[in-house]
Amino acid sequence: MVQRHTRRAMLAATGGSLAALAGCLGGGGGGNTAAVADSGGGGGGTDPTAADTGTDPTAGGGSPGTAVPLAEDRFTVEYDYDTLTGWVISGGPPKDGIPSIDDPTFEAASKVGSRVRPGDPVFGVELNGEAKAYPQAILVWHEIVNDTFGDENVTVSYCPLTGTAIGYRRGDTTFGVSGNLLNSNLVMYDRETDSRWPQVMGTAISGGYRDHSLQHVRVTWTTWEEWQSVHPDTTLLTEDTGYIRDYGRDPYGTYNPKAGYYKTDGMLFEPEKEDGRHPPKMVVIGARTASGAFAVQKQRLRQEQVVTGTAGDVPVVAVYEPALDTGYVYRADSEVTATGDGRYEVDGATHTADALPLDRVPAFDAMWFAWFAFYPSTEIHV
Repeated sequence: MVQRHTRRAMLAATGGSLAALAGCLGGGGGGNTAAVADSGGGGGGTDPTAADTGTDPTAGGGSPGTAVPLAEDRFTVEYDYDTLTGWVISGGPPKDGIPSIDDPTFEAASKVGSRVRPGDPVFGVELNGEAKAYPQAILVWHEIVNDTFGDENVTVSYCPLTGTAIGYRRGDTTFGVSGNLLNSNLVMYDRETDSRWPQVMGTAISGGYRDHSLQHVRVTWTTWEEWQSVHPDTTLLTEDTGYIRDYGRDPYGTYNPKAGYYKTDGMLFEPEKEDGRHPPKMVVIGARTASGAFAVQKQRLRQEQVVTGTAGDVPVVAVYEPALDTGYVYRADSEVTATGDGRYEVDGATHTADALPLDRVPAFDAMWFAWFAFYPSTEIHV
């Protein structure tokens, strides 16, 4: 039997910072209420100590929407939607109890100073000629930033429980935090139809958009030093979010150095499907197509630079990019050979890891337990 816990109770049991978490879950502050191809490149005043105050997991019965750009092909889904909605649980905070950032502000890298240390994790996005970085230390308190790159509206999302930072095109709506979890993963909702979107799946499991997938936008999990070295003209999300939060304290632990929830094998919420073959928080780079899923241990990709496999009936190849310590996944329509320094030969020509002349497959870092819970049929390379 899967045990149900609130985030607050479990953090108490594991020594997490309740004072910090309460600041996140309380209403407080002002605030605002693709083919499957990678594109490259305010909460109310609900008592944060109340248990299981999340919204109805089957909510989201609005009519099919038109505001959100949808992928031409739905990402693979391995369970029926009634099963998935039945697995949704409250994470403790109510809807919008973890407030999205809807009016983000940024500053030039040259003005950041010591606010972010070189080794601190950031989530980088490069789109439409703009490079932006989002500190993990800020997103851990908000989980969603509704942003704009040129004329494209994008949602940058982060789930601290599953270690997943993923971007999606949002069109004319915004996304918020529902307060619910599925397999320990953030369940987002769109403010057009109130459909429910587990972040890892990128596919609505209820509401007007049910059975449709979002268009993926590449988000790179890296460090501030690495992102700056590749994108010296980047801007960085500031702490001017409209909310009062202790952005110097992570309620779950730390990444620099790694400690707390991020280091231990323990989970705050047990997933519905578990796999004992590998450490639950082993970092993998996962990719999914319309027909299946593929994952490679990040450490193995660092070592081998090229790993081939299949995502359903699609042959794929993952390549390593050392400057950002990240990986890219492509349809393996040609042989790929590493030539060193993050460069690869394809059909006699040499390319950087992020610019192979192949179709990109959406991919992102994830904790293994979460990837497996959503995609138990995944092909895994460790």
